[in-house]
Amino acid sequence: MFHNIRAVLFDLDGTLIDSAPDLGAAADKMRTDRGMPSLPADRYRPMAGAGARGMLGEAFGLTPEHPDYEALREEFFVNYERRMTHLTTVFDGVGPLIEQLLHKQMLWGVVTNKSARFTQPLTLAMPLFTTASAVVSGDTTPHAKPHPAPLLEAAARLGLAPDHCIYVGDDERDIIAGLAAGMGTVAATYGYLGAKSDPLQWGAHAVINSPTELLQLLGRA
Repeated sequence: MFHNIRAVLFDLDGTLIDSAPDLGAAADKMRTDRGMPSLPADRYRPMAGAGARGMLGEAFGLTPEHPDYEALREEFFVNYERRMTHLTTVFDGVGPLIEQLLHKQMLWGVVTNKSARFTQPLTLAMPLFTTASAVVSGDTTPHAKPHPAPLLEAAARLGLAPDHCIYVGDDERDIIAGLAAGMGTVAATYGYLGAKSDPLQWGAHAVINSPTELLQLLGRA
């Protein structure tokens, strides 16, 4: 389906790694520290792609407009920093996918809205990322997704035109950013899709239900 592609860029949480258990645990600790009952992990999971906003929303029903939000967000960040890799794993199929991309001499990289404060230690701690040619965080450029700037920065770091890259993500903002950057776009349904999410409505060029399905789209299965 895609032609003349020389690199694949991926979102991080919900696309390459399953970080929901650690994100949820960081938020749930805030509840139990306050004497509130723990919530089941599956309550947090659908909101994992929304980061602190999603976790605090689930744990406390808070929105960013709440006067206590900033302080609670920092508390959540500290909790998360202390346990970023305790339960986080690579999604099944991602390892073989990356191996095949490298075998075909394709570059790959990460474009995430996660700030470098978390992205850098997390990717350094996980062996998967030793072969990534670019890692762009949410604060690497002045804009985060759905703005195309982070994706364009990644393409520049790879030395490639955007139309030689595709972007894979599990959130509508990933597809919006990819389309705006002039890249091929792939929606991943195996990540953190909330109940209201319908990837078929995002306008992506393709949809995959597992990481290795991407190889078929590249004609490199």
